[in-house]
Amino acid sequence: MAALDTTNIRNLALFGHSGAGKTSLTDALLVKAGVLGEPGSLERGTMTTDYDPLERKYQYSLVSGLVSMTYKHTRINLIDTPGDPDFRGQALSAMSAVETAVVVINANAGIEMSTRSMMRRARQRQLCRMIVINRIDAEDIDLVELVASIREEFGPQCLPINLPAENYTTVRDCFFRTEGETDILSIADAHTEILDQVVEVDEDLMAAYLEGQEISDEQLHEAFEKALRQGHLVPICFTSAQTGAGCEHLLRLAHQLLPNPTEGNPPPFRKGPERERVTAVADPDADVLAHVFKISNDPYAGKLGIFRVYQGTIRPDTQLFIGDSRKPFKVAHLYRMHGKEHREIEQAVPGDICAVAKIDDIHYDAILHDSHDQDHYFLKSVDFPQPMFGVAVVAKTRGQEQKLAASLERLSEEDPCFQIDQNQELNETVVRGLGEMHLRVMLERLRSRYGVEVDTRPPRIAYRETVTRKSEGHHRHKKQTGGAGQFGEVFLRIGPRGRGEGFVFRSEVVGGAIPTSLIPAVEKGVRQVLDEGAIAGFPLQDVEVVVYDGKHHPVDSKEIAFVVAGRKAFHDAIANAGAQILEPIVELEVTVPDTVMGDVTGALASKRARIQGTDSHRGTTTSIKAAVPLSVLSEFPTELKSLTAGEGRYTMSFSHYEAVPADVQKGLVEAHSPREEED
Repeated sequence: MAALDTTNIRNLALFGHSGAGKTSLTDALLVKAGVLGEPGSLERGTMTTDYDPLERKYQYSLVSGLVSMTYKHTRINLIDTPGDPDFRGQALSAMSAVETAVVVINANAGIEMSTRSMMRRARQRQLCRMIVINRIDAEDIDLVELVASIREEFGPQCLPINLPAENYTTVRDCFFRTEGETDILSIADAHTEILDQVVEVDEDLMAAYLEGQEISDEQLHEAFEKALRQGHLVPICFTSAQTGAGCEHLLRLAHQLLPNPTEGNPPPFRKGPERERVTAVADPDADVLAHVFKISNDPYAGKLGIFRVYQGTIRPDTQLFIGDSRKPFKVAHLYRMHGKEHREIEQAVPGDICAVAKIDDIHYDAILHDSHDQDHYFLKSVDFPQPMFGVAVVAKTRGQEQKLAASLERLSEEDPCFQIDQNQELNETVVRGLGEMHLRVMLERLRSRYGVEVDTRPPRIAYRETVTRKSEGHHRHKKQTGGAGQFGEVFLRIGPRGRGEGFVFRSEVVGGAIPTSLIPAVEKGVRQVLDEGAIAGFPLQDVEVVVYDGKHHPVDSKEIAFVVAGRKAFHDAIANAGAQILEPIVELEVTVPDTVMGDVTGALASKRARIQGTDSHRGTTTSIKAAVPLSVLSEFPTELKSLTAGEGRYTMSFSHYEAVPADVQKGLVEAHSPREEED
C-alpha cells in the first residue's frame, strides 16, 4: 500500500463490552473496503484480528489487533480491542494511538458496564467519540428505546447520523440527506436535530443556517469535526456486522467526517525536565516523534514495537533514539500490521501506525525520536487499573527458574496490567493481573509459547510476630564432648515497642560477666529468632531486647555458645511475653456503580473491613474507603467483578500492622511446623 498524505489517514479504535461484535465488525468493514472477499469465522478461527490460538480457544479477543484498509483514497487504521474487563489494559493502551474512539454497543444487550467505562475513559483522554449500535437485525430489540437510554446515560449530544431502513437490511444517511422515512425515525427530523447540534459550535455558520442560507459540505465538515473535538457531538451509527448493513456508511463517515491526524485534539506531550506542555506538529519534514503503544513478542519476527508517528518521517535506515538513551538503533525494516501479517513499507508519515522488529531496548510507552540533542519528550501515561489479583508461581521442572523469569518478563512487556513481584522476604514470585481469567490466559501463554509450566498457589501473607508485655529470659548452654567444651549463660529482658518502631538490642552487662567481644554473638542468636519467628514462623518486630547479665568460662566460652544461649534465652522470654501475630492492613478504595454499592459494602463488612467513608461521583458511581486485612482479599477481585459485571475497580496500599483475632492466631500457630533447633 503506497504512503498517503497525513490528511488522508484516519485512526480509529473499537471499544466496548465483550460480545458487542467488534471483531466481526472489523471483518465486515474489511469486506466492504475490498480487503477481504468474505468475513472470517469465529468458529473456524479465521477472524482477521483474533488469530491467536488462545483467542480461538476462548472465542473472544484477548489482545488488541490492528488492521489497515483503504476507502476512497483514505487509509483507515483500525484497532480492535478486547472487551472483557480482565484485558482492559490492552484496550486502554490503544487510546494513545488514535483520534477517534468508536464505542460499540450490542443492540441486544444495550448499555453495559464496559460501555460506560470506555466512554468515560475516551472523554478523559479528549478523544473524539462515536457510538456504533451493532446487531441491529437481532430479534426483539427496541432501537428507539436504546437511543433514548444512550442519550439519557451519555447526554443529548449523542445523535443518530444514520438510521436503519428496509427492515434493518440497510441504513440511510441523515446528516447530508434531508428526506425519507426509516424503520424507526424520520430522516428529516434526525437531519434537523444533528445539524442543529453541529452548527452550534460556529456562530457564523449558525447565523447562516438560521437565515436559510446554503451551507457547503466543506463548512459542515469543519463544524462537524470541531463538534467532535469539543465533545459537543457524539454520532450514533447503526450497523450489522453479520449482514454488512451500515458498514459502508461507517467507512464513508470515516472518509468524509472523522478527524484526520491534523484535526483531532493534540496528544498531551510534555518535554524536558520541567515537563513543559508541547504540541506535536504533523509535519513530515519535522524531527521524528513517535510513541510506542504496544509490544508484541512474535515467535517468528521476535520483539515488535508498535508505534504511532506524530511528526517527521521514518524510513528504513532511519536512526532513532529511545527516550533519553544516547544509544541509537537503525530501522532495518518498517512494518504495517494487518492482523497476523507484517507488511513491509517504505516510509511512515505523521499519523501512520507501524512497527519495528528485534529492538531489545524498545518498550511500552517509549518515545522514539531522531536527535540526541532533542529534549526528552513524554506522553501522558494511560491511567491503567492496578493489577491486584495474584498467584504465586514456581516452575514445575527444576532448573527452569531462569527460563521462567525471562518468559514472565516477556509477557509483562506485552501487557501493562500483568505485573511480576519478586518477594525476597518470602522467597516467592507472584504474578498479578486484573482477574482470574487474565492470569489463566497469561499462564497458558507461558506454557504454549515458552514451554514453561508452573504450579500456582495463593501468595503468602507477610504476617509478623511481636510481644505485648515485658518478660525476662535465661539460658545456660553447656556442652562437653571430650575435648574443648562450650559454655555460655545469658540473662535478658524483652519488652514491646510502638507499632512500626522496629527492633532494638542493647547491652547492660557490667563487670565483664559476658566479655564485650561476645556480646555480638548474643545479638546474633537473638536475631536468628527475629528472622525465624517464635510461635508461628513469622518474623518478629517491634521488640526491645536488653542483655543484662550472664556468665562465661575462660576456656569453653566461644562465639557459638553465646549464639545458642542468646537464642534460647530469647525464646524463654517470649514464652511469657504475650506473643502475638500481626497481619498487614491495607487501605482499600473501591469505586462501584451506585446500584451495587450496598452489595459491595456488605461484602467488605463480611471480610472484617472497617468502612471509613464514601464519596459519590456525579450520582453514577461511589467510592468506598475501608481498612481491610490483606489476608481476606484473595478472592475479592473475582467477587467484585461478579457483583459489578466487571465495572468495579479498586486500589489498595499498605497501611499498617495490627493484631489478628484470637481464632486466626490459633489456626496460624497450629499450622506451623516448628523447625528442629540444633545447637
